[in-house]
Amino acid sequence: MKKSVLLILMGKRKESAVKVQSILTGWGCIIKTRLGIHDGVLDDCSDNGLLILELVGDAAKHTELADRIKMVEGISVKLVELSVEETEKEG
Repeated sequence: MKKSVLLILMGKRKESAVKVQSILTGWGCIIKTRLGIHDGVLDDCSDNGLLILELVGDAAKHTELADRIKMVEGISVKLVELSVEETEKEG
């Protein structure tokens, strides 16, 4: 089993979120799961944020998406490929 996860750390969330959202909307078909985290609520919202994306489809597209997001100022991006060997089930 293989999983591709894209981690996006935003240092200036209020400035970069709109740009990142626009990119993600264009690549929505390869995003299976999306989790957004930032500290604070209501009037005490943090300017830092973390997005965790589970990606599906072609690995080249994952790299291309990561490269596009890296071009946004104040963003750190890491594409992580995880895999585990599947064992045969005894029946």
